[in-house]
Amino acid sequence: FFSKYEHHVATSDYVGDVLQTIYELPLARVHTVLNGVNASEFYPDPAKGAALRAKHGVPENASLVLGVAGRLVLDKGHGLLIDAFKELIIESSVYLLVAGQGPYEEKYKALAPRVRVLGSLPPAQLAEFYNALDIFANPTMRAQGLDHTLLEAMQCGKPVLATRFSSITRSVIIRPEFGYTFSPNVAALSEALKLVLADGRNVLRHKGEACRAYATRMFNADKMAASFERLFLCLHNSSYCSYPLAFDRSTCNM
Repeated sequence: FFSKYEHHVATSDYVGDVLQTIYELPLARVHTVLNGVNASEFYPDPAKGAALRAKHGVPENASLVLGVAGRLVLDKGHGLLIDAFKELIIESSVYLLVAGQGPYEEKYKALAPRVRVLGSLPPAQLAEFYNALDIFANPTMRAQGLDHTLLEAMQCGKPVLATRFSSITRSVIIRPEFGYTFSPNVAALSEALKLVLADGRNVLRHKGEACRAYATRMFNADKMAASFERLFLCLHNSSYCSYPLAFDRSTCNM
């Protein structure tokens, strides 16, 4: 299937590596263009975040507000998060906001009042959701391309907690100041959550600021569109394939 196409675009470094090592595609035919999200929709807004917390009854003195979003299905790791979260609520006043629908919805609702299930949210409300969090979790059970929920949370200035897969550690949580990673099992996730809680809001705030700076530079939809434009120009005229060219330098100096 892949060999029928002359060029291939990977959405992350991990996907590019898969195309080259597993599908044995030549390096020159694989191009990596990272996914991007709309910066005009996803950005820090503490006031909207506080309003959403109040709307759903999250107390101001909560020790930690964690969030998860997407399809509430098995391979997204919701079973792991539910079991690890059960252990955490015994020891601290943590709260979990869940944005999404699926088979695990009722299991989350059974943990009320510490868990609030918000259902599926449109982009505008998703931005409010991310802003209401101290940290965003993505406990996926399998490697993926480049999950938009992680990018959206980072654009909103939130640190992230995610499974230690190459698809995440090679493009998203590339440094400890962006968040936390764990192996895909309950014990490892529990330990990671305890570390998050021990670090506290001040550390999480600084990590969120680092995430925002990185995401603005790397996961911007405008940058993604410009990268595709440059790729198409390169395929049409090889003189555009060199980087940086004169106009690249002038743009970087602006």
